[in-house]
Amino acid sequence: MPESGRATASATEDATGTPAAAARRAGLLVTLVLGGLTALPPLSMDMYLPALPQVTEALRAPAATVQLTLTACLAGMALGQLVVGPMSDKWGRRRPLLVGMIVYVLATAVCAFAPTAGLLVGFRLLQGLAGAAGIVIARAVVRDLYDGVEMARFFSTLMLISGAAPIVAPLIGGQILRVTDWRGVFYVLTGVGVLLTLVVWRFLHETLPPERRHAGGVGEALRTMRGLLADRVFTGYMLAGGLAFAALFAYISASPFVVQEIYGASPQTFSLLFGVNSVGLVVMGQVNGKLLVGRVSLDKALGWGLAIILAASLALLVMTSGVFGDPGLAPIAAGLFVLMSAMGLAMPNTNAQALMRTPHAAGSASALLGTSSFLIGAVASPLVGIAGETTAVPMAVVQVCCAAAAVACFLLLCRPWRRAAEQGDRAA
Repeated sequence: MPESGRATASATEDATGTPAAAARRAGLLVTLVLGGLTALPPLSMDMYLPALPQVTEALRAPAATVQLTLTACLAGMALGQLVVGPMSDKWGRRRPLLVGMIVYVLATAVCAFAPTAGLLVGFRLLQGLAGAAGIVIARAVVRDLYDGVEMARFFSTLMLISGAAPIVAPLIGGQILRVTDWRGVFYVLTGVGVLLTLVVWRFLHETLPPERRHAGGVGEALRTMRGLLADRVFTGYMLAGGLAFAALFAYISASPFVVQEIYGASPQTFSLLFGVNSVGLVVMGQVNGKLLVGRVSLDKALGWGLAIILAASLALLVMTSGVFGDPGLAPIAAGLFVLMSAMGLAMPNTNAQALMRTPHAAGSASALLGTSSFLIGAVASPLVGIAGETTAVPMAVVQVCCAAAAVACFLLLCRPWRRAAEQGDRAA
């Protein structure tokens, strides 16, 4: 599988013969498997959303307690990456991934039978911890198989799958609730987990050879992460990506109130706008992978993405603050669409640039990238409601601050112009 993946990346073995065709088929299979792993966490989060009112009623628990089932899953996904990433650098990608998937299946099955809200919260935490294996190891496998612009293209392809998951997950959850209760959502997630575990076991071979693994334990893992954070450029990409992701989190947290409560849109209109914005992100990710990567530098594409996010955030702040009167829903929706679409330029390229610097510790680097995004987003999300549900200004302020900080980290820590000059000197 690693050789097939590399052959797919280079595409030079035999343009017409069987080896090249087999390599392309293997590359497609890798894409589907890794896409499934990255789609599983949003499926676990968003498929469950329509069932929240039912859970509150069925378990006779306060709404705030049931909301903790979401928080616990998100926290588990963030913290689990810090554990699984270094494990995959020590023991390889395959074993930690399979263990994580098995634990995910068991935890999800217990959630389906949970008799109390407290037990549901606990096993949602475990579900998130185990599901983190798919996120972090998928990125590490991409780093094992690909490099340079091919890695950026692959991340853009993964965004096509992972970006579609939040669109279809609530729709699937709603259809499940038409034929069964909230426990049926966890039955379906258990089945998806079993299927994905079997596919990983059968088709995803080991991509990290023994000679490239780390022999140390927890202390070695911590030293590796400390070394990664000491790399100014890696940290710059990590923070730029995390802060851009926080602007996206602010949109996800605030948009139901902004679109429905402030501008009076129906739930159906909100769902339509959310879907359109997600499609924008997916399409821009494909533009990045198919048209830009290889023609312009990754730093240039990333810089444009961050600049567009900042410009859209500033436009939203001007509109929501009422400087030019009440803009109505259409201009706000357009600004949110531009902001979310630009994530398709920012997110794949920050991951690719950061991981290109860390071939020796892709698992640990992937863990830091994922955890920082979740944690920064988790901090930013509650701030959007700090002034209540009657104004969208806090959402725009959070987005402007996050976008400006992302641009600052990119310029001050990554210093793309210096690295471009260095690469030009080496080429000369």
